[in-house]
Amino acid sequence: MPKKNTEKIASEIVDAAFHVHKEMGPGLLESVYQLCLMIELKSRAINFQSQFSIPLIYKGVILNKEFKVDFLVEQEILLELKSVESILPLHQAQIISYLKLSGKHGSPVILGGEQYLATQRSMSPCR
Repeated sequence: MPKKNTEKIASEIVDAAFHVHKEMGPGLLESVYQLCLMIELKSRAINFQSQFSIPLIYKGVILNKEFKVDFLVEQEILLELKSVESILPLHQAQIISYLKLSGKHGSPVILGGEQYLATQRSMSPCR
């Protein structure tokens, strides 16, 4: 699949998540939404890696620690799922850290714990 525009990819991700939430409803575990979203992304021919590892590097030294992001979509966008009622500052800090460490452009945060699907975009320039 040719490289897509970042905004177009983000829109496709949100639409896919909407369809998962509509089908499955609110209040399920994050892991359930993740499995369903994998099927939805595959059905749309959207390339992704689940449980994408981001290495921790300090002063040029790769440390024996890595972070896992729910999805890396089209090698451009980090996607983090949360099955909570609202995004807390802690969640925002986590995502900002993932963006800094990975050098990726943006991360739609998908909220599945509410009656209605909610999304939040965190944008950060590549490092």
